[in-house]
Amino acid sequence: MRVAAFSDLTGPDGVSITNQPRPDPGRGEAVVTVEACAINRHDLWILEGDSAMVDADDLPFVSGLDVTGTVDAVGEGVTAVEPGDRVVLCPNETCGTCRYCREGPENRCENFSLYHGGLAEAARVQADRLVRLPDGLDTVDAAALPTAYVTALHMLRRIEAGPGDLVFVPGVTGGVGVAAVQLADVLGAHSVGTSSSRAKLSRVESLGLDHAIESTDPDEIRAVVSDLGPVDGVLNHLGGAYTQVGLDVLRRGGRMAICGRTAGGTSEIDVPDLFLGHKRVIGSTMGTQGDLERLVGLVADGAFTPEIDETYPLEETGAAFAAMQDRESVGKLVVTPYSNN
Repeated sequence: MRVAAFSDLTGPDGVSITNQPRPDPGRGEAVVTVEACAINRHDLWILEGDSAMVDADDLPFVSGLDVTGTVDAVGEGVTAVEPGDRVVLCPNETCGTCRYCREGPENRCENFSLYHGGLAEAARVQADRLVRLPDGLDTVDAAALPTAYVTALHMLRRIEAGPGDLVFVPGVTGGVGVAAVQLADVLGAHSVGTSSSRAKLSRVESLGLDHAIESTDPDEIRAVVSDLGPVDGVLNHLGGAYTQVGLDVLRRGGRMAICGRTAGGTSEIDVPDLFLGHKRVIGSTMGTQGDLERLVGLVADGAFTPEIDETYPLEETGAAFAAMQDRESVGKLVVTPYSNN
């Protein structure tokens, strides 16, 4: 089978299309013929050599978390799915034995990791991590859900977003940002987001963004958001200077969830404002398989449609990462090894 392997950790030029043996399922496993696999900033960091989890000794490395397709074969002991089922993979990998696996939520597992291997014509996965897709739910749409939309939904739950709340999303035109806007709208909340591109903001406004700010300047953003009124919650996938901006615009008792570091891995914050304002900063990683199941149901019911910027055949996986690196896309980029769409 063909795979899009990372042969060098040098950026998009490091992707090579090679052949590997098609896997067979072991006990508790399934092999999925991959129809679509969305890519994420997580994959790009690996490809750029900016991830501690993969180094030159691991090459060639096949990434890809967000797998959808059809079950081709199952191993011994598998009852959750059977050949022919259309499925989406929850990429969470957990130990199943630690306190957090026992008590939940699963994404707090002490040994939490993520599946990799979806940028291929077939993927061997843990069968109990597969969620069946309802008839009519497009596999490309479903591939957008496991990382970006699960992360955004979990963050919205962590900040307790609800009807009428104002949610601030700096960097609103990426995968998590777009997902946050769409899901905030589903929850009845209002959103305010930022970007350097008026054209990209216009696209997100068409998806439900209530207040668009064309700026990357923290001081300007702070002033404009403050004029809109106190913010109930912040979804911060950027980190860096945007952490203090988020705290500045939060109302007393407001909540900010942080899931990323695109703008910087460290932040300086005003500690007195944090405790005097009774504000909360919450770390959030991915979400749960239950979150993914809820999202599949919402899409199937027509509550929203995941935003797909572009799809690419497997041989153009490098171009997909180049597009992500250029930051010109809005929504998800999806590779389609065997797509019927």
